[in-house]
Amino acid sequence: MQRDELGDLLAFLAVAEEKSFTRAAARLGTSQSSLSLILKRLEARLGVRLLTRTTRSLAPTNAGEQLLATLGPALGSIEAQLLALGEFRDRPAGSFRITAGQHAIDTILWPKLAPFLLEYPDIKVELVAESALTDIVTERFDAGVRLGDQVEKDMIAVRIGPLARMIVVAAPSCFVDRARPQVPQDLTGHRCINLRLPSYGGFYAWEFERDGHEVRVRVDGQVAFNGVPQLVNAALDGFGLAYVHEDVVREHLKDGRLVQILGDWTPPFPGYHLYYPSRRHPAPAFTLLVEALRHQT
Repeated sequence: MQRDELGDLLAFLAVAEEKSFTRAAARLGTSQSSLSLILKRLEARLGVRLLTRTTRSLAPTNAGEQLLATLGPALGSIEAQLLALGEFRDRPAGSFRITAGQHAIDTILWPKLAPFLLEYPDIKVELVAESALTDIVTERFDAGVRLGDQVEKDMIAVRIGPLARMIVVAAPSCFVDRARPQVPQDLTGHRCINLRLPSYGGFYAWEFERDGHEVRVRVDGQVAFNGVPQLVNAALDGFGLAYVHEDVVREHLKDGRLVQILGDWTPPFPGYHLYYPSRRHPAPAFTLLVEALRHQT
């Protein structure tokens, strides 16, 4: 393969992943016009159309999808091998992309990464906050962070946080004229604050368990959000009951601004895990990163 052919393939990969000539050009540090000429040259050489372009959208054709499916893993393997060469350097080096939810980034990842990155200035980390469950192989992430029971079985999973717990909380004013719920089904008689998550295709159904009996309840109320901080603020303002991570509201529980209910229905569950493909060849810098994030019991 000639050098310019590899460059053309990299250009196609960037456009197909970004679904935009503008973003792809910025990613590659070139102009849109140059990128367009490269793609036309590649399509002419292969004799097939790789991209479908309209004034509003851009997407790979069937042939483009097939090429993309081959290129992504192949280039990912090459990148991993290049990163592995870092072991011959005096200082560990590498660049890694990690997808995680905002709560995991705020409470687990960044508190551990901040001192680690100061110690290893040649290691770079990009954190991408996403609520949806991302295919890290297809999207070319080096690793992802999710709760333990959400990690696919073909991934290597490393526990990076303590046991987690979701709890139901509300401002005391919510129970001035209504009794506190005793079982999850009682929530249907109360105003609740919904959370919309892309990974669930709608509002999140509240999950409960006691003595091996699992219950899922879809609640209703006047307000809904797609972010936890806004949900907590609404609960503090008395707009209803909220279902949140315990650590997010711990201080509000201590000062009495919020109270917990249904505590015997919300047991702890596996906390956050870092996961990555089992076939990934871990570079020394990535191994250091994993060990820095590993939960110490």
